[in-house]
Amino acid sequence: MEDNKMKEETVSEETAETQNAADNKEMKKLEEKLAKAEADLAAMNDKYLRMIAEYDNYRKRSVKEKEGAYADAYGDAISAILPVIDNLERALMFSDGEALTEGVRMTLKQFADTMSRLGVSAYGERGEEFDPNIHNAIMQVEDGELDENKIAEVLQKGYRKGDKIIRHAMVKVCC
Repeated sequence: MEDNKMKEETVSEETAETQNAADNKEMKKLEEKLAKAEADLAAMNDKYLRMIAEYDNYRKRSVKEKEGAYADAYGDAISAILPVIDNLERALMFSDGEALTEGVRMTLKQFADTMSRLGVSAYGERGEEFDPNIHNAIMQVEDGELDENKIAEVLQKGYRKGDKIIRHAMVKVCC
């Protein structure tokens, strides 16, 4: 009987060890599945975050392109008007008749008011500091009244809307 008890205990121990081994295998499989699921979740989360960032970049780029297109179209329209102003300014310099002079002055004032309402401002005056970013120097001259790198004469005014230069001022610069 003791022999049977020992056999039963041995069989019980073997069965318990076999059960523990099976449980350990099952546990490892479940841990591997869990690790794989966590890795898949992390990958999907990363993909989601990248997609959100990509959409945000697209939205910002679209807004910037739209504003740029508007600014370019606006600048092109104003550029088309500028030669009229230039011709009126030239006519004003060379007119003889008082009525013609007054008419040109009134027209020029009207254009200046219109440009001002559109947010366009003229720049480039004698004595200003020369800035190559906004002025186009076509000549260098000596002028006893002005210091070096100052504008001696404005041949064509520059125009800008806000920070955008529509047309650079054409100037003579003191050397």
